[in-house]
Amino acid sequence: MSGRIYTRGGDAGETSLLAGGRVAKDDPRINVYGTLDEATSAMGMARAATSNNDICADIIELQGELINVMAEVAARPGGKPSKIPVPEVQPSQVERLEQRLDHYLAEQFPQTSFVRPGISLAAGAMDLARSTVRRAERFLVNLNRDEPVNPVLIKYVNRLSDLLYVMARVDEQRTIEQAVKQGFEKAAQAALTPSLTRLPSPSGRGAGGEGLHSQETNSMTLTLKDCDRMVEAGMRRAVEIGVPMVLTVVNDSGNTIELRRMDDALEVSVTLAPHKAYTAATVRLPTHELAELSQPGQPLFGIDVNMPKLTLVGGGLPLKINNKLVGAVGVSGGSVEQDIDVAQAMVAAL
Repeated sequence: MSGRIYTRGGDAGETSLLAGGRVAKDDPRINVYGTLDEATSAMGMARAATSNNDICADIIELQGELINVMAEVAARPGGKPSKIPVPEVQPSQVERLEQRLDHYLAEQFPQTSFVRPGISLAAGAMDLARSTVRRAERFLVNLNRDEPVNPVLIKYVNRLSDLLYVMARVDEQRTIEQAVKQGFEKAAQAALTPSLTRLPSPSGRGAGGEGLHSQETNSMTLTLKDCDRMVEAGMRRAVEIGVPMVLTVVNDSGNTIELRRMDDALEVSVTLAPHKAYTAATVRLPTHELAELSQPGQPLFGIDVNMPKLTLVGGGLPLKINNKLVGAVGVSGGSVEQDIDVAQAMVAAL
């Protein structure tokens, strides 16, 4: 019967190597290329799931390359020549992996903690492939103790796992960025803090004659006087409720313009307040609303896991003039409700 997928040749727990000879199915060589085969399957899941053409193209090329890598492992040195020549992994292939690593590293956000895979389906699959390649590397090192292994092959497998890790992080970041573009602008319109409207005075300045640049220039930016006014208003409100706070104002990119720590404010608030402001500026939403969108079953579940400086703790509010983001404030020191209260006083002072 032609075309059968089964041959019964392995029913006794043995299989044939490419260079001839029968070995047990748990032979070290079988463990190596069998594990790499698992990795290519996980990479296939990532390829089907990703919406990024460059990542998809790189996965396709890696899957094709791994066919020859597995063949090299299956061709035991000293065996009979294969009918089809089996090329060895070359240093140029390792260099290419390093080039792709550098390419994606230039885009990847710095990692400040261990990763919990799953922000995107494709990234989860690449993390599965990455950990599977690590297992193949361990099997390969074990094989090298007993039989000679191409040293370049060991380097290749090591770089491959690194590349899959970084590609997974980049896919996560792009997924989050796309979600932000599609959903946050609509959600921001219904944000707790109303958009502020300021008409330009005849002098081309704000109603108070100072502060934000004229809207006519279409380049509204926060001045230090704006920030001082907001911080002082927030401090007055913090005194009224009897809670020492750390208050921060950032620009539209999330970079700090002003940070002030009241006497006896918590040490942790010095870190948390800027993170709240950064989050509100970069996602253009109050941090407590972002927290709601990040709950299980919501579209941004897990957004904070692998994104540095992002926080879901309430107390960060965006600053908008005529629906244009100009910055954000962040407050920390009390309960979430107290932090939001003081942040709202800062926004009102703008």
